[in-house]
Order: sequence, then structure tokens, then C-alpha cells
Amino acid sequence: MLGGPGPAPSAVLGHAGGSEEPSRSVVFVKAVVFCEVTDPWSYLGATRFERAAGMFTILTGEPVEIVYRAAEASPLTDDDVERATAAARISAVPLDLAERVPAATGDAWRLLTWAAESDAGAGDPELAQLGIVGTSQRDLLQQLWRAHLQEGADVSDPLVLSSRAALAGLPLETADAVLASTDYVTEVARQREAAAEVGAHDLPFIVVDGDQTLAGLLSQDDYLQALNHVHQRR
Repeated sequence: MLGGPGPAPSAVLGHAGGSEEPSRSVVFVKAVVFCEVTDPWSYLGATRFERAAGMFTILTGEPVEIVYRAAEASPLTDDDVERATAAARISAVPLDLAERVPAATGDAWRLLTWAAESDAGAGDPELAQLGIVGTSQRDLLQQLWRAHLQEGADVSDPLVLSSRAALAGLPLETADAVLASTDYVTEVARQREAAAEVGAHDLPFIVVDGDQTLAGLLSQDDYLQALNHVHQRR
């Protein structure tokens, strides 16, 4: 569902660690995607949105920075499983929901928050000025979605989490250290509070440029049209 402009809390727009936005020398679009690691709708919607963002950048030359935040997902019904499987076929995304393992996702989101912080603080400062940041958070989230929704892996298992972090290009020893600590617990709780505050019930819930909202699974064309709308109103 497309939503019009509306106020969003500052917690939605900041980096995962709460740091201030760096100044950028070019115009770019920022999208905050509220989603859940164990939710197939989040996986499918985020995948479609990423594809639309890539097409948008090709057409306009305007980069799209996408960050991911934790939100609570509704329990899946049998009807959800059937509809999500059908939607996945349309998007050519493999799903095996029959094999999924129930899992708490607090530790997964602590790793994802650390990855986002690494993305924001790493790389060439000139690239940061262009709105180009690392992709570790996105790569790790894709790894976790595949683990849970395609392979039946337990994404609450520290060994699964650290190995997927390594596959996403993150340092294994640091991932293990994060998991063994209580780092980012507060940050993840704040993300979920922000999700509730903006009404992120239908996932994925995407906030574009701080005020345009996209709720639930949309088509790739709908996502592209929404990005074009943001571009044209500037």
C-alpha cells in the first residue's frame, strides 16, 4: 500500500548506531526498510525494492541508499505460506517455507546493526559524499533470509549467524565477539520501537526520504513508480 507524506521519528532516519548523517555533495534517495529476518514478505518486498532501486538509478543517475531496521512480523498462516510461495515464483525467488525453523531474531539484528554501522563508517570518504556506503548489512541480511527461508537453518544459532556474517564479507572474529556480548541490544530495541511508532505492521514497511511510506509487498513497478514520484517532486 502506498502512503503519502507523513512525519517519521528521527530514530527511523539515523544510522543504526545513532550517529549524525554525513553531509553529501549530491542528491540521493534514502530508504529505510523495516523488515524481519524470518518473514518471507519482508524478503520478497525488499528484493523487489532493491531491483526497482537499481532500475531507478540507471534511469535517473540518482543513487538510492537502503538501510534495514528491525520490525515485528505477524505470525504466518497457511494462507500466507501459499500466497508467499506464489509471489516468490513471480519474482523468481526460491522459497522453502515448509523447512523453516522457528527462531528468535534478536541476535541476528544485533549483527545486522553492527554491519550497518560498519557500512556507514567504512570506505572512501569521497564515496560517502556521494551517498555510496558499504553493502555488508544488505549482504548479511540476504544471507540470513536464504538460510531461514530456503535452507531451513536456525538463524538464532550463533554458529549459523557468525558463518553467514563471514560469507557476507564481515570479520568472523568480530562477529563472534558481538554475539558473545550484549552490544546493540538497545539499538535493536529502539528500531522496533520506531517501527511500531510509524505503524510498520505490513512488512516490508519502507520509508523513502523520511516521509513517503510503502507498506506491505508491492510489485517492482509500484516501487519504481514511488521512487520516481519522490524524484519528480524535488
